[in-house]
Amino acid sequence: MTSIYDQNLSRNEANFASLSPLGFIERTAEVYPERLAIVHGSLRQTWAQTYTRCRQLASALQRAGIGKNDTVAVMLPNTPPMVEAHFGVPMSGAVLNTLNTRLDPETIAFMLDHGEAKAVIVDPEFASVMAKALALRQSTAPLLLIDVEDAVYGPASQKVGSTTYEAFVASGDAQFAWELPADEWDAIALNYTSGTTGNPKGVVYHHRGAALNAISNVMEWDMPKHAVYLWTLPMFHCNGWCFPWTVAARAGVNVCLRRVDAQAIFDAIRQHGVTHYCGAPIVHGLLVNAPAALKEGVPAGVKAMVAGAAPPASMIEGMETLGFDLTHVYGLTEVYGPATVCAKHEDWNALDIGERARLNARQGVRYHLQRAASVLNPETMQPVPHDGETMGEIMFKGNIAMKGYLKNPEATADAFAGGWFHSGDLAVQYPDGYIKIKDRSKDVIISGGENISSIEVEDVLYRHPDVLSAAVVAKPDAKWGETPCAFVELKMGAQTTVEDIVAHCKKHLAGFKVPRAVVFGELPKTSTGKIQKFELRKQAGSAAAINV
Repeated sequence: MTSIYDQNLSRNEANFASLSPLGFIERTAEVYPERLAIVHGSLRQTWAQTYTRCRQLASALQRAGIGKNDTVAVMLPNTPPMVEAHFGVPMSGAVLNTLNTRLDPETIAFMLDHGEAKAVIVDPEFASVMAKALALRQSTAPLLLIDVEDAVYGPASQKVGSTTYEAFVASGDAQFAWELPADEWDAIALNYTSGTTGNPKGVVYHHRGAALNAISNVMEWDMPKHAVYLWTLPMFHCNGWCFPWTVAARAGVNVCLRRVDAQAIFDAIRQHGVTHYCGAPIVHGLLVNAPAALKEGVPAGVKAMVAGAAPPASMIEGMETLGFDLTHVYGLTEVYGPATVCAKHEDWNALDIGERARLNARQGVRYHLQRAASVLNPETMQPVPHDGETMGEIMFKGNIAMKGYLKNPEATADAFAGGWFHSGDLAVQYPDGYIKIKDRSKDVIISGGENISSIEVEDVLYRHPDVLSAAVVAKPDAKWGETPCAFVELKMGAQTTVEDIVAHCKKHLAGFKVPRAVVFGELPKTSTGKIQKFELRKQAGSAAAINV
C-alpha cells in the first residue's frame, strides 16, 4: 500500500540537489566575492577570482576533450593550482587524482596507468620525477601535459608539457556553466594508498562523502567564518582531509606553504593571523621543539588538528605552553581522512597533564556526519564489550566511506565484508564509547605466546623527556619467536643511553613488554610524517639493533 507521504510527492529539481562540495565555492564567491581566498608569496587572490579561475580550468579541460569520469592527475605541492584543482577538475566532470610528491617515478607511472589519466598538471619542482615516470608508462594513450610556473619556487629547470598552467586556464571560459553531478555517488577524487606491500590501491571518493566530511570538519572544530587556514598538511593526502572544500565553505583563507618548516610556519602564523592548521605528529613536534626565538610573538588560540600516532603527554603539554588548542582525530584514506574525533569535555581541564594526555590520546567517537564507528569482533561482527580491555577491529559505516578500490573488486569486497568498512586497526572501546587504538593487526608483537601492543610500548617511550620520535616493531627471536625492538630518535643534544631507555621502560611496562633491542637514529617517515614501520621491520633483524 502506498503511503500518504508518497502520493504525488516525488523528487524533482525544486526539492532535491546532489550533495557536492563544489557548491561551497559557488556560494562563497556570491556572498563574499572580495574576501581573501588564497595567499602565496606576494599573491593575494579573492574568492571571486578563485571561482572564476576554477570555472576557466573546468572549461579548458572540457575543450581539451576531458569530461565525465576522466582522470586528471596533479603533482603539486600546497600552492594555488592545487586549491583550484579541487574545484576546477570536478567541475569539468573529471576525477581529481592528487599524486604524492614524494613517490618514485616507478610508482607514479603505475598510478598514471592504473588511473588511466588523461591529463597531468605538474609543478616545476617535480618535473624531473614526472619526466622519468612518463617514460616508464606502459600505456600508450596520449596525455595532456601542463606545466605550472611558480615564482615562489623559481625558474623551472625542466618542463614536461606543451602548455603552461596559466595559458591553459586563460583559454577557458570565465562564465563556464558547470553543473552539479546528476548523481552525488559520482566519483570526485582518486587517492592511492601508500602501497607498502604490492601495488598501491586506488581509493575512489564520491561527491556526497566529500561534502559531508568537509562539513563535519567545520562542526568538529566549530570553525568560524573567514578562518585563516595554513596548509601544512599535504593536499595530496586524502585531499587534505577535505579541507580545501571546508575552507571554501567557511569563506576562509588558504595560506599556502610549499614546504613544512618551523620558521616558515611561525612566520605565517604571525604575518597572516593563522587560526587553524592540521598535521601529523611530526609537524606539531617540530613546533614544540623549535628554538624559543622562533616562537616569539606567536599569538595564543591557534587551533591545531593532529592525526596519526596518538599525541604523547609531552606534545600536549608543549602545545599548551605555546597556547595552541590541539584536537586529536583519526581516520584512513578510505574514510576521507579523519572520521573520528577525540571530542574533549570541560571537566578534563581540571585533570593533571598525564590524565589529560591519556584521555586525549584516544581516537574518540564518530565524526558528526559519519553513521557509525565501532570496535567489532571481526569474526562475529559483534561489538566488543566497552570495557577498555577487549580488543577488536575499528570499523566504519556511513556516507564518509569510499566507493571502493578502483579495478579491485576483491579488495573492495573484503574491505566492506559484513556491511562495515574494516580499518585493520585493533582497538578497545571504553564505557564512555571512546575508541582507542592498540595496534595495526600486522603490528602486534607475539612474544612467547603473549600479545604486545607496539603502541603501548611507544606511548611509554614518548614519556621519556629526551625522546623526539619512537617506533616499536617485532624482532625475530630464537627463544620467544618475537621480541620488541625500539627505534628511537632523540631530541637535539640529548645524550640518553640504551640503558636509560630500558630502565625507563621497566618502570612502566611488564618485563616481557620491555624492548630487547634499542636503535638510535632518525626514523624513516612518509611524506605525511608517518613513521615507515615496514622499513624498520627490515632493519630489526640486522646487526644495527643493539641487544639488551
